[in-house]
Amino acid sequence: MNWSEKEILLTGGAGFLGSFVLEELLSRGASRERIEIPRLSSCDLRRKENCGKVVKDKDIVIHLAANVGGIGYNKRHPGDLFYDNIMMSTHLMEEARKEGVEKYTALGTVCAYPKNTPVPFKEENLWDGYPEETNAPYGLAKKMQLVQSKAYRKQYDFNSIFLIPVNLYGPRDNFDPEKSHVIPAIIKKGYEARKNDRDEITAWGTGEPTREFLYVEDAAKGIVDATEKYDKSEPVNLGSGEEISIRELVNLICNLMDFDGNIRWETSKPDGQPRRKLDVSKAKKEFGFETKTKLEEGIKETIDWYVEKRRNE
Repeated sequence: MNWSEKEILLTGGAGFLGSFVLEELLSRGASRERIEIPRLSSCDLRRKENCGKVVKDKDIVIHLAANVGGIGYNKRHPGDLFYDNIMMSTHLMEEARKEGVEKYTALGTVCAYPKNTPVPFKEENLWDGYPEETNAPYGLAKKMQLVQSKAYRKQYDFNSIFLIPVNLYGPRDNFDPEKSHVIPAIIKKGYEARKNDRDEITAWGTGEPTREFLYVEDAAKGIVDATEKYDKSEPVNLGSGEEISIRELVNLICNLMDFDGNIRWETSKPDGQPRRKLDVSKAKKEFGFETKTKLEEGIKETIDWYVEKRRNE
């Protein structure tokens, strides 16, 4: 793909993942002047007319914009998560189809998988049950992109793809306690504890569930690789293939931050899905995707970025 000639719409391009996807596109020759990044303050993508405006004359659409957060945020805002995500995605793909966009990349979520999916999660298991309850409104809204993608390819020969990333982490992540996921949440707590000479931090749940994490730069590369090379509507997992328990993860973060205080587990808080680990063989087969960043290395990079940011505040 000759990126320098492409008119690109990158929704969510000012966000955590989107900022890295933007850098990846530029590194492959895309022109910054030809990449449009709509902002919520001036372009609400839940409105169909706005979607029609931003896809006009575009060759490529990479749809990353989402209303997303951790377990606590999901429990407090299930209606918003369902409505916002399904409306953005449905309108945007429809308007892109009508505009004749040549390639559309939709980002799904690991939350779309059934609660008790056999490990490792294979793409063919995606419809074998209902998602974990706290994540279901978000996961199902995002999964409807897959239904739309397949239907549009069948009826209109519309070239859209659907990628399923695991939990992302890395520099520039969202450290807001209202919306953050486990890695930035624990980094922030560890930093605050050390800064204020506290000898205890709290963590949600029992610590027993397992998760898989994908470093944001690796995810960005995978998304652009797929946009270049993958042309089927069948879903594709993006992950690292590494599984770790939440308890082990929290201990790792604390060790890397030199926090040796007590970790108090709030067992009244939900654990979420029992296990998460993806089968990532399809991504390697279809477009050569492999992760480069090991979890400990990526967490250290994230901690260093966060500590430097706080020092400069």
